[in-house]
Amino acid sequence: MAYVAVKGGEQAIRHAEQVLAAQRRGDPNVLELGIDQIEQQLSLAVDRVMAEGGLYDRQLAALAIKQACGDLVEAIFLVRAYRTTLPRFGYRCVLDTEQMQIRRRISAIFKDVPGGQYLGPTFDYTHRLLEFKLAAEGEIPSPPQRESEPQPLPSALRTLDQEDLIQSELPPEGDPDPFDLSEQAASYPAARDQRLQGLARADEGFLLSMAYSSQRGYGHSHPFAGEIRMGELELVICPEELGFEVVIGAITATEVQMVTQFEGDGERLPQFTRGYGLTLGHNERKAMAMALVDRSLRAQELGEPLQAPVQDPEFVLSHSDAVQAQGFVQHLKLPHYVDFQAELNLIRQLRQEFQAKSDPEPPTQPIPNLEEVLAQHQEKWDHAPL
Repeated sequence: MAYVAVKGGEQAIRHAEQVLAAQRRGDPNVLELGIDQIEQQLSLAVDRVMAEGGLYDRQLAALAIKQACGDLVEAIFLVRAYRTTLPRFGYRCVLDTEQMQIRRRISAIFKDVPGGQYLGPTFDYTHRLLEFKLAAEGEIPSPPQRESEPQPLPSALRTLDQEDLIQSELPPEGDPDPFDLSEQAASYPAARDQRLQGLARADEGFLLSMAYSSQRGYGHSHPFAGEIRMGELELVICPEELGFEVVIGAITATEVQMVTQFEGDGERLPQFTRGYGLTLGHNERKAMAMALVDRSLRAQELGEPLQAPVQDPEFVLSHSDAVQAQGFVQHLKLPHYVDFQAELNLIRQLRQEFQAKSDPEPPTQPIPNLEEVLAQHQEKWDHAPL
């Protein structure tokens, strides 16, 4: 009998997969969506899946989006799972983001930032109105031609660095290897390298909420966007067998540096401090939220009062991963018959105990006097008809 139940379960699962495949495909009279279309025309979704999946591969991210029917969290799960099967064959050299080939670069704290402002591709200056013309086939827009090829630009915060008005970002003493969250389990208290890695692959919506809370007073943060830049970075490795650096490709990345004032203490002068965000692809909102949360998580390091969840590294990092979060939530759909029966029996027992305590004691009948009972019966017998 148990074997029949198992076979029935397997058949139901296969049918569910078939229904999902049919739903994914949709109306067969409509042209099927291609991987290249997703990669090119849903580029921001692809970038988010790559960033939170921790794997830079645009085609695989597009495939995951198609397989997940557009559910980005499920697509991130698919990419993250695939990444665990890949061998690690080397480490890249340290990225120098000042060498980025800029496509977008703005600063909200300087009007005339050295190198100029590059608005680039952004929704910031568009009307939030539905463009119904996108529903119809139209001409292919062409981007404006740049006067020159993109060139590396110095950090917009370099001026503050030169005047010692912002906290320097120097490697720890001895320049140890950074924490590797992909191979090491998270531990607490978490140093900043572990925190930044956790934030880089954290769920954008969660980070956005945490960042918003810090701006509303839950975290003592009054930030300015010091610099937001997006563009291409060369990946360089130095194989031991060669002994020299080799460029193996380029990636698109988004970097954000937030500037927040620090009032100083007995040992440190008042100055600005940084919150830092760096993500794969064009993920500006995510990188900004990451930078805001990073600054809030530095509260203990800077001697600021810990008053909000966004300042608690264990709370933030333990709940920020979309893959872990969705797993804990969605496992509730799996069978829990035995657990529920145990809870049901417990509730019934507690109700019985509660009712036994709350109900009044039943009235006790007084013990009758034997002589009075005999007298009553004798009287009935004396008057009984013959």
